[in-house]
Amino acid sequence: MSTPPSPPPGPGHSWPPPAPRPGWGPPPGQGSQPPALNGFALASLLSGLLCFPPLGIAFGIAALVQIAKKGDRGKALAVTGLVLSVVMTGVMVFAVGRFVQAVDARPGGLGEYSEVEGELRDISGLRPGDCFNVPGGDLFDDRPLVYAVDCSRVHHAEVTASKTVGGADPDSPEADRAAEDACWKAQDEYAMDTWALPEFAEMFYFAPSREAWVQGDRMLLCVIGTTEEEWRGSLRRDAGMLKPEQAAFLRAANGVEFVMSRPPEEDAGEALGRHRAWALQMHAALGEEAQVLQQDAARPGLEVVVPAQLKEIEVARAAWQRASQARTGAEFERLGDRAAAAMSLETEKALRGAYGLSTRIPQWLEDDQGGTEDPEDWHGRRPSSQAV
Repeated sequence: MSTPPSPPPGPGHSWPPPAPRPGWGPPPGQGSQPPALNGFALASLLSGLLCFPPLGIAFGIAALVQIAKKGDRGKALAVTGLVLSVVMTGVMVFAVGRFVQAVDARPGGLGEYSEVEGELRDISGLRPGDCFNVPGGDLFDDRPLVYAVDCSRVHHAEVTASKTVGGADPDSPEADRAAEDACWKAQDEYAMDTWALPEFAEMFYFAPSREAWVQGDRMLLCVIGTTEEEWRGSLRRDAGMLKPEQAAFLRAANGVEFVMSRPPEEDAGEALGRHRAWALQMHAALGEEAQVLQQDAARPGLEVVVPAQLKEIEVARAAWQRASQARTGAEFERLGDRAAAAMSLETEKALRGAYGLSTRIPQWLEDDQGGTEDPEDWHGRRPSSQAV
């Protein structure tokens, strides 16, 4: 190392002090690093907003603890996430509680679902011949939970038809009437011997609600409900399970029952034209039954009962024919009463027995025989019980 020369002689002269030796320091233009953002603080906010609020509470607490120890950034973020997660957790608990209360308040709430016998099935997957149970036996519920079960076991209902329906307004009276008509006809084809059905059996149908209709649901499900008493076994007795002559007679007789069950809703004096049209329908339906009976008049065992039924049908048809020409509501009711009185239950009972069918007169028919001048009380088979 060289030695610096001596300073020049004379006052006021000296060498300047040596420059300080350079050392390691921060690069030019840069100071110290800021504290890192705490990851739990961000996770708390995101959990409260998007994921699972209770998890956001845990993340928020962990973030505040770490920030206090390490000096990380994000305290405001952690506090916001913690508060948001607490609020969202409260909302979630409230919503779940209300849902549970609503379900438990329904007939056959959650506590009863596990007690329903059968396999849980989507109602749209049911087909004719399927039997099922519903929670609490409530067939009036809107699209209830259904549990498919073998028909040999106790069940609440049996499917008679699954149909696709049309129309523009599912909530209109016309749509209700069409659904009832379709399901009555389906039941008459599924269980043709209507006199053999249990007294407590009822027709129900499940039609699309307006909301389901908007979403594209067009399914109409027709069922026979047997919820009033325990019932085992299928009620099916269609044309394939009957003799040809039995099926032909029942199809014609059920046609008469169907038309009889669908009179105009208004009184004859208010809608005489519609009542006159209904009388013509009765005249035609009885004519179809007469044609079937005439073909069977020579069958062994039917030689006596068929002529007796044909005689009554002839009298009834004549009365319905005159009713279709009635000029007043009172005249129509008088002729309608005469037409209804022309048909005897005892004659039909004997006829059904000769065909090998049930001879137990249904209660709704016996009630009709009590006599009334109100045409709306003639049709014992009232419009169906509807679920929707």
